[in-house]
Amino acid sequence: MTTAAVFDEVIARAGAGLPAELTITDDRGTGHPVDPAAWCRGHLPGDRGLLARCAGPTLDVGCGPGRLTGALNRLGNPALGIDVSAAAVRIARARGATVLRRDVFGPLPGQGRWRHLLLADGNIGIGGDPEALLRRCRDLIAADGRLHVELARPGTRSWAGDARLHDETGRPGAPFRWAQLAADDLAATADASALHVLAEWTEADRWFATLTPA
Repeated sequence: MTTAAVFDEVIARAGAGLPAELTITDDRGTGHPVDPAAWCRGHLPGDRGLLARCAGPTLDVGCGPGRLTGALNRLGNPALGIDVSAAAVRIARARGATVLRRDVFGPLPGQGRWRHLLLADGNIGIGGDPEALLRRCRDLIAADGRLHVELARPGTRSWAGDARLHDETGRPGAPFRWAQLAADDLAATADASALHVLAEWTEADRWFATLTPA
């Protein structure tokens, strides 16, 4: 199965309230279970500080079922979510979030004008090259914009390479490029992407940072 097919099937089950399991197997063959049902909730512990920092037009990259985009919309903040998953976009729209089915590396509205950009829930891994992704995000935000990134806990192995998705049956999807970036490896990656680490914080055992164009 394609990666998109595996993900869409799992997220559709989670969005319908059915049991859904998903595992990302990294470049060394190690499995990392994730919880698709969590992405479909209205709020997760640790979201509060992230949302509080988005006081202005916000682009939520890899928005999934629209948890953060929808929360910002409900708070009265102009926010747009983008995701390549048809199932995720369908769920997000049904929940009232403003979402487009787009790839972050493709044409997007508001390029160079977004006040805030979110890379939460492991989405720093999109494309399998955190430096390239951060450079793309830098191009999307305004000169004084803010990029808010969720990171793996300090001491975790940062990696980039081929990964696979597995659903609850254990069926693997086709290889796709993915990455993980630990909090203690952020500074060098940000510097290589012409970004400056403005702040770092933790909440509910989650690690975050805010970056600005250097």
